[in-house]
Amino acid sequence: MPEPGAKAQADRDRIDLLYRLTSSFNSSLDLEVVLNRVIDEIITATHAERGFVMLGEPGGEFTFRAARGLDQQTLLDPQSMVSLSVVRKVITEGRPILTSNAMDDERFNLLSSIINLGLRSILCVPLTVKDQTFGVVYVDNPQKTGNFKAGDLELLSAIASNAAIAIENARLYRVAVEKGRMERELQITHQMQVGLLPKVIPQPEGWQFSAYWQPARQVAGDYYDFIPIDADHLCLVIADVADKGLPASFFMAVSRTILRTCIRQDNTPCQNISLANHLICAESTHGYFITMFFALLDLRSGALTYVNAGHPPPLLFSQSREVQQLTLTGIPLGIDDTWNYNQGEVTLSPGSMLFCYTDGVTEAMDVRQELYGFERLQKVVSAAIANGNEVVVSAIRQSVAAWAGGTEQSDDITLLLAHRI
Repeated sequence: MPEPGAKAQADRDRIDLLYRLTSSFNSSLDLEVVLNRVIDEIITATHAERGFVMLGEPGGEFTFRAARGLDQQTLLDPQSMVSLSVVRKVITEGRPILTSNAMDDERFNLLSSIINLGLRSILCVPLTVKDQTFGVVYVDNPQKTGNFKAGDLELLSAIASNAAIAIENARLYRVAVEKGRMERELQITHQMQVGLLPKVIPQPEGWQFSAYWQPARQVAGDYYDFIPIDADHLCLVIADVADKGLPASFFMAVSRTILRTCIRQDNTPCQNISLANHLICAESTHGYFITMFFALLDLRSGALTYVNAGHPPPLLFSQSREVQQLTLTGIPLGIDDTWNYNQGEVTLSPGSMLFCYTDGVTEAMDVRQELYGFERLQKVVSAAIANGNEVVVSAIRQSVAAWAGGTEQSDDITLLLAHRI
């Protein structure tokens, strides 16, 4: 078993690698550039001899879109080099495959492609976005046995998870470019952002979680997230980039990816956020920063451990409707990579509700340029909370719209609610 210091260093090295690869993959929206960069980096990281990317086409077929060797040169006739049976199995089942000696592996020793090609060490993982497999990454050492271990499969799966987003973004961007219209580009970017939001909001027994997201434009710098850690623990995230439009939306996507990469089950929320801040500072080359409220919720006890990085303080309503502001805070992420964040702890007892929001709510303006304000928000929530999360969300939307009186929405609006029932 590795020493604790060695394990910590290995974890940091792995995070640094994933961060570097994510930045590399997302540094271009040219699909061919992204595909070649993905497979070249994967070959290096896994010490493979060859690598291939297959993507699904509109007709349902999967075709080779990248085939490279150690010399980073394109391989010709890739369909004659790989086991399509292995590829089909990964696509059909949506699960990765590792074999250190395909010729002797009981799962594959009767497959003609394995026998005819004499294949040995193979790794193949799905490329998945929003629970949909749209391609695979396949690497091998065709004449060598035992080259790949379980750790290689874990690493490739982690890399492929980040690569899938970059590839899908490049594919969507190509569609926008081919349409030749900026409006289409904005629509695609909006779809990309929606795809980054949770597809399904978790609803474990004894809890009701809700969220609402409304960009001021077609794209936003706000986002929220629910990140399961295990059966009894869930991370809650609400965040706001200090800008709007396309630049803010891209920085939001990068920040979300960094945060998810940094979360470790054995770390405290404070440690996770400090690591994320370090990486976001490195990425924030144009002065962007992001406010964030990050919390780890124990679904059994209701204990909530949180870190606030410059975000508007959430409200904790008790069953008797007493309200507590979670005022403990630090500076936004992306400003100072040496900042030491503190964490707070509260408990959500039965009947209590945590209400989180972005400043697009309290800073909504009416025709006189007056702000909606915090006190008005608290009153609306207090009056609606007895009727459940959805009524609270609806009441806030109606109240803000009535206050604005037709004035154009000036900032993104996001809400996140956690109600222990």
